[in-house]
This record gives sequence, C-alpha cells and structure tokens, in this order.
Amino acid sequence: MKLKTILAVAALLLTNMLFAQKPSPKLLDSSNHTLVMIDHQPQMAFATQSHPIEIIRNNAALISKAAKTFNVATVITSVAAKSFSGPIFSEITEAFPNVKIIDRTTMNTWEDTAAYKAITGKNKKKIVFAGLWTEVCIVGPVLSALADGYEVYFIADACGGVSKEAHDMAVQRMIQAGAHPMTSLQYLLELQRDWARPATYDAVNEIAKEHGGGYGLGIKYAKEMFQAQEGKK
Repeated sequence: MKLKTILAVAALLLTNMLFAQKPSPKLLDSSNHTLVMIDHQPQMAFATQSHPIEIIRNNAALISKAAKTFNVATVITSVAAKSFSGPIFSEITEAFPNVKIIDRTTMNTWEDTAAYKAITGKNKKKIVFAGLWTEVCIVGPVLSALADGYEVYFIADACGGVSKEAHDMAVQRMIQAGAHPMTSLQYLLELQRDWARPATYDAVNEIAKEHGGGYGLGIKYAKEMFQAQEGKK
C-alpha cells in the first residue's frame, strides 16, 4: 500500500512537471502569428489625440524591432501614401527595408485584395494588428479577421485615435468581439519569454533599453551597478 502511494505521488509530480512546461496556446511566439502594421503615417498622426504621437512612434519602433529580431511574418500597409497620408514612419521602414509596403484606398485593410492576400498568405491563424486610427483602420480588419475565424490580437499602445474616447470605444468594441488587447513591451517580452534563450537575449535587452521607458532604464542601471560591483572585487 505504501509503495502504491509513493508511485501515485511520483506520477502526480511527474505529470505536473510535464504540464508546467507546456505554455498556453494563447501565447504568441515567433512562428505562430502575423504582425500587421497599418497606416503609421504623418497625416494620420496629425489628428491622433488619444496618445502623444511620440509615444506611438516609440512603440511602433519597439514592435518593429521585436518582429525583426524574432523573424515574425510582417505585413506593412499604408493608405493613399502619395496623394494624402504620406510615408510610413521611418522607425518602421528602417526595421523592414525590404518589406514592400501595400498602399490602399480602402479604410478596412481586409477589403483590399493585395493586403488581404498578403496577410492570409502567411498561413498563420493568429494575427496581431497595430496602427492608426484605432476606431477606423484597426477596428475594420480586426472585426473582419475575427469573422473569418482568425485569433486576433491588437497592440493598444501602438494604436491611436482622433480622441481618447474614440480609441477607448474602439478598444472596448474589439474586446467585446473577441480580440485580445496587449501592449508593445508585452509583445516583445512574450516573444522572448525565457531569458535563457541566448539567440535573442542581447537584442531584446537593447530594444528594451532604447524603447522600454522605465524598464529600459532599469536594465541600464542594473548592468552598470553590477559592473561597478564586479570592478571593486
């Protein structure tokens, strides 16, 4: 009886260990999603009032560098770039110099044939959206992708609306429809997830130091303090 109890406990512990090592399928990784960046352009930025535009530019740079570091399938699209809205933010194009930007006339990216083919052609069931404006050019494709059976995420602080209310109502609408909200720094760290992954460790820390606000300052501080202490030994 005692042996049976020991074996049962051992089996339970082993089972818990095995299950503890399996991450949720809801988490993003480098290969299970497509990042879609929409209309990060000057004319769209001029009317954005939900966030300071420098914050959106910083966060757009952060997620662009994250996607590049982890080799995430990425689609970049603009609206009326030549005639009205202007070029995509340089923070994005510098990260993806070889990605062809798909220019549209449609407000809803999902209704543009070229953009739709580019996104769905990546063959990923998860799609992550970020762009301007939240209440128009993000709500449209988010609701459309959900209707087509995709698992949809949006990076709320890399989006912006013409007012805080417009952005907030759009966020609520998307969540109510089943989309998953997240932030830029969360996106970066969710892709890394384990600091024992050396291939991306240094790059992730550099991105965080440059674009991660107080967290980035903390990394710089900790590194310099550690080096100073080591120098005293």
